[in-house]
Amino acid sequence: MDLETPLHQQQDEQAAPEPREPAPPVSNRFLFVDIAALRAKQLRRGARPRLDPTPHEGHPQPHKAERVAMEEVRRRLVQFDLPPSKAPIANIETGV
Repeated sequence: MDLETPLHQQQDEQAAPEPREPAPPVSNRFLFVDIAALRAKQLRRGARPRLDPTPHEGHPQPHKAERVAMEEVRRRLVQFDLPPSKAPIANIETGV
């Protein structure tokens, strides 16, 4: 702990999130629902919302975890990874 820096300034430096590049846009509605559901679960378990508390475009911020999660995904604030896709099997019986 640095003794020369005031305590409130140290707390602000620790609490400031690192700037991240936005997540890729979600074009598949099923993927959107999956990402938002996992983020809502994190919020219900105590994760901090990534939305700022000020109104956005004249609309108040949502309070329910599900709505907050959907808004975070819509604004590309939630990072996600997709598993690599597998090659499709042409014939189930022969596997070729």
